[in-house]
Amino acid sequence: MGAEIIYGKELAQELRLKMKQEVSELKNHGITPKLTVVLIGEDPASKSYVKGKQKASEYVGVDSDLIELPTETSEQSLLELIDKLNQDKAVNGILVQLPLPNHIDEQKIIEAIDPSKDVDGFHPVSVGRMLTGKETFLPCTPLGIITMLKSKHISMEGKHAVVIGRSNLVGKPVGQLLLNENATVTYCHSRTTNMNEVIKMADILIVAVGKETFIHGDQIKKGAVVVDVGVNRSENGKLVGDVDFDSAKDKASYITPVPGGVGPMTITMLMHNTIQSAKLAHAKR
Repeated sequence: MGAEIIYGKELAQELRLKMKQEVSELKNHGITPKLTVVLIGEDPASKSYVKGKQKASEYVGVDSDLIELPTETSEQSLLELIDKLNQDKAVNGILVQLPLPNHIDEQKIIEAIDPSKDVDGFHPVSVGRMLTGKETFLPCTPLGIITMLKSKHISMEGKHAVVIGRSNLVGKPVGQLLLNENATVTYCHSRTTNMNEVIKMADILIVAVGKETFIHGDQIKKGAVVVDVGVNRSENGKLVGDVDFDSAKDKASYITPVPGGVGPMTITMLMHNTIQSAKLAHAKR
């Protein structure tokens, strides 16, 4: 008996259908959620992500604006653009696609976005509110992961969750969300000395390191829930995760595939945050 596969793609489709109905209702009340995406440069991965975001926006009925800027755009002119979008009442969500060119300070740009339009959930105010368990926009990939676990009624309370990776975008926030669900959380990273021992203790294992087949089935505890956040291109051009799926699926109780796992959920949670932002903005008027 292998693991049950959690298909994020199917869940995302189900959620987007509900969002489509919700947006249609909101429009009847004169509320049209609007997302503005800023893309700088020609990074093919970024372009492909942005395309996915536009497609999802179109499907659920969220107005989507794409502002494309050349790589040499100055930090100052990007800050001025963000300021303009912050002031624009029609815009509910501002998303600056990362990574940014080297001459632009990523943190400065994230902090320039009005927290009430921070649908990525990266602003220090959003992060602080998440840490203290307050209502806020949660980062899309971590929120997608928690939503996937809940869709299968996987209880996180009292479970030992191990997060491999400590990035500000996925590792740290997903650990915090698991803690908010009353899990006991351990972070592993490049300086962890006894990583294999820790992994063996995980009831829930989240792998977000960006290294092809970093984790194999023999490292996993029997019956663990395995969430693979990695997206890597193998030598033969195939998309693969951070977990060796074939060996892990025989040990795990639940596992997410790559592709079709966490990825589709990220964009779906972005839609969720944008719709929430529109509702909140309307309530304040």
